[in-house]
Amino acid sequence: MTEIHRGLAGVNVDTSQICSIDGERGELIYRGYDIRELADQASFEEVVHLLWFGELPTRSELDALRDGLRPAFDLPGEVLDLLARTPKGTAPMHALRTAVSALAAFDDDADDTSEANLRRVGTSLLGKIPAIVAAYQRLQAGQEPVAPDPNLGVAANFLRMVNGEEPSDAATRVMDVALVLHAEHGSNASTFVARATASSLTDPYSAITAAIGSLKGPLHGGANYGVMQALESIGDLAGVEPYVHGKLAEEGGRVMGFGHRVYRVMDPRATILKGVSERLAQESGDAKWFEMSLEMERVMDAAMEAKGKQVKPNVDFFSASVYRMLGFAKETYTPIFALSRTAGWMAHLFEQYADNRLMRPRLVYEGAKGKTFTPVDQRG
Repeated sequence: MTEIHRGLAGVNVDTSQICSIDGERGELIYRGYDIRELADQASFEEVVHLLWFGELPTRSELDALRDGLRPAFDLPGEVLDLLARTPKGTAPMHALRTAVSALAAFDDDADDTSEANLRRVGTSLLGKIPAIVAAYQRLQAGQEPVAPDPNLGVAANFLRMVNGEEPSDAATRVMDVALVLHAEHGSNASTFVARATASSLTDPYSAITAAIGSLKGPLHGGANYGVMQALESIGDLAGVEPYVHGKLAEEGGRVMGFGHRVYRVMDPRATILKGVSERLAQESGDAKWFEMSLEMERVMDAAMEAKGKQVKPNVDFFSASVYRMLGFAKETYTPIFALSRTAGWMAHLFEQYADNRLMRPRLVYEGAKGKTFTPVDQRG
């Protein structure tokens, strides 16, 4: 029999120098650097340079990257108008996907897949996607978009464009950590979609638009929205345990934010965000969401231990409480994932375009054969 790998599980489609994941050991490596070290010490822009160029930047290289980003936060007026005319209540990921696709119309070299042009497009998207996400959250809330500050980096600018005020150094650092943790994760669903789309040698805007569509799904980037939705529906600490047991009792029951396709131990990114969430709770004096998250983790651990299983939190679980304490609407959580993952998507597009082969997997046909055509008037 032909062996089927549903979901492409265990299938190696290509080689890459960008990211290494060891699911058994809970290890995530960006170009040789452990994610724990990067999250602790690096800015998002430093990680972008690492993913795109293979090495951490020198001071002059970092300044050059930041200089290139300064004009990138500005959106075409027509794209802002498009966001303003989007019907109220439209999911932000729908709006983001549409706006990114529209950006191609304002780029005279959108179809150029040379390395230099790809880096130009990548830099542009690294600024414009945060601007889109921030503008849309404000427009949906009946507020005017906030103009970017060209002197700020991605994390601080995004916080400013969302909240309308200069962010504190502490909030900026938390945002930086979150962006670093979400920047790259190997051949996940959206990254694979980006590479598969690019393999036809279409333009990078199309590949990123396709990736955003994939990330939107609740089994991928949409999970952090589901986590906060669950916490809000539970309401308080006492409701956590019955909620978890109720979910697990359902057929195919699962609790959002737990389990991962790759990790067999706790997602290292979740471990880092757990510490970040705890610090935010202490500093803000609002520990409700963190304490509910801790209780959910405790109940899940006990329930899984009783079944002889180990199902640990993933990156989406604690990011939900972190983003809530930073002031983001839960509908914006997945778009934040997208603005960070743009760094990783573009790194993979550089590899794909540089040594391309059209992706063409096969499906094993199990349908009917041997049927003969009958004219329409003779069909019963």
